[in-house]
Amino acid sequence: MTSVSIARSHSKLDDLLQLVKIRLNSLVVVTAAGGYYMAAPTVFDPMVLVATCLGTGLVAGGAAALNQVRERDIDQQMDRTKDRPVASGRMTSGEAIAIAGVATAVGFAMLWLVASMTAALVAVATLVIYLVIYTPMKRFSSLSTVVGAIPGALPPVIGWTAAGGTLASAAPWSLFLIMFVWQLPHFLAIAWLYREDYARAGMPMLPVIDRDGVLTGGQAALWAATLVPVTLLPYLLRFTTGTYAIAALVLGIAFLVVAVRFMLRRTDERARALFYGSITYLPLLFGFMGAGRV
Repeated sequence: MTSVSIARSHSKLDDLLQLVKIRLNSLVVVTAAGGYYMAAPTVFDPMVLVATCLGTGLVAGGAAALNQVRERDIDQQMDRTKDRPVASGRMTSGEAIAIAGVATAVGFAMLWLVASMTAALVAVATLVIYLVIYTPMKRFSSLSTVVGAIPGALPPVIGWTAAGGTLASAAPWSLFLIMFVWQLPHFLAIAWLYREDYARAGMPMLPVIDRDGVLTGGQAALWAATLVPVTLLPYLLRFTTGTYAIAALVLGIAFLVVAVRFMLRRTDERARALFYGSITYLPLLFGFMGAGRV
């Protein structure tokens, strides 16, 4: 029974999915689809939507694979990541780079040829910021969390431009701001839960530096509070209805309460609640946004 379980967990398919971070990148695809839907005409080409989602997902998966190659030494020191395919030695760096290259090239081609040139270029910018700036910065600065939120906030912009929307309007940047601010309490919750792992790997995440968690909790609550007015921008810019605004307000206050609870008492249980609250909050927010599209 045990051997069967181990074989499944280390299958080639499982390693591939782990390499491209399939679960994490599912949120990337959802937000790209949300951005596409918000900019698309009433009748739109489903093939373009599919290409946008697949292309964005493939580029994000390629970035995740290259990140694991660059950080394999760090991953080997952390309980959370030491079983990743490259860090564990089940997959060579060369294999991972080849998979990343194919995924990125195919994703970029799909965006360029089927969606739009602008969407493809935004995807390239996402990849470059993630790998060239954010990834090395994680080794020496806690501000990497803020920088890392930039590429994480660009998928809805990819979707927006894939649907023919322009970057010259405020609307796509309001989606960018929502994603940017949302990621910060989300990341801080993860960093708190794995602070010992990060400390062991020598990564100066905020909870590693801020041992009692006062700054970590305060920043999580501050960013959650900032999220409340930021999520009202789609309504203020008049591309969603008042129904969305009410839903965003309710969701934002509920998320803020969870963040404030963590700020007042920095326990793993409350950090975990903040993490699960964040991944529940985002799809609900985008769902109400889509339902309330003008």
